[in-house]
Amino acid sequence: MGTQEIKARAISGFAGIGIAMLLVLAGLLAVLSAGLVSDDMTKASCGVTAGLCGLAAMILLRGLITLQPNESVVLTFLGKYAGTLSQDGFWLVNPFAARRRLTRRLVTQEIGPLKVNDAAGNPVEIGMVLTWRVAEAARAVFDVENYQAYVTAQGETALRSLASRHPYDEEEYRQALATQQAGETLRQDGGVLSLRDCGDRLTATLAADLRERMELAGLVVKEARLSHLAYAPEIAATMLRKQAASAVIAARRTITSGAVSIVEQALNELEDRLGGVLDAERKAAMISNLLVVLVGDRDVTPVVNTGTLYS
Repeated sequence: MGTQEIKARAISGFAGIGIAMLLVLAGLLAVLSAGLVSDDMTKASCGVTAGLCGLAAMILLRGLITLQPNESVVLTFLGKYAGTLSQDGFWLVNPFAARRRLTRRLVTQEIGPLKVNDAAGNPVEIGMVLTWRVAEAARAVFDVENYQAYVTAQGETALRSLASRHPYDEEEYRQALATQQAGETLRQDGGVLSLRDCGDRLTATLAADLRERMELAGLVVKEARLSHLAYAPEIAATMLRKQAASAVIAARRTITSGAVSIVEQALNELEDRLGGVLDAERKAAMISNLLVVLVGDRDVTPVVNTGTLYS
């Protein structure tokens, strides 16, 4: 169970200054009184009183602290937790208590880029920007050794875990794995949650994971966003060529499918208009010519046939 935060006892710093001034005034009166009496014992008593008043005022002034908005001070006295002061202003606290000041402002921290193997086994570089703040100062101080180092370590762990469970690219993952994908990697529609295409959904998962981890240290995660995602340099060129080849194949497939539809429509219209006079050989020649024109990536050169198809 984590440390329970309690409110520290404190009074207004101006009241503390007033008390210190009264002590100083009392010390001055004791010094003046020592000069008015002739008894040595009384003079000694007045001197001791003046010294004690001055010492008490100095100790009291040591307990004065100023807190800015969104700052906290954790107090410990004789090795025990003595409370947390989070309200901004000028305060007087226990002058003998050890103090540790923490900021509760939002902190934006960049983590990575880290080199991780994705679900398909390809090395990728991934980084994120994490926005967090201290919610419970006592837990941040006493439940972890160094809460800032804790944030970095847990952020890297969560980022590595996310990258290792999901592929960089959906198509690449399908080609790499012949077996069925893990349940947590699948979308509801049967697709794959890839790092490249499903960033928003995966960052929500990443933020939820980080919130659970950070809660142990009294920290709150406001936002986690992927800031860097790329193949590792050693395979980047190869993967880019592979992606380019896949794009060319997909484009060719679309062009071919459209060309076949156009040729089919053209043949049907010609047969309707000519009354079915086209034989199989003429159809084959027309299909060949149309496909060359429609599918080819270069402009065709027209050739005028002065003879017949059979000569």
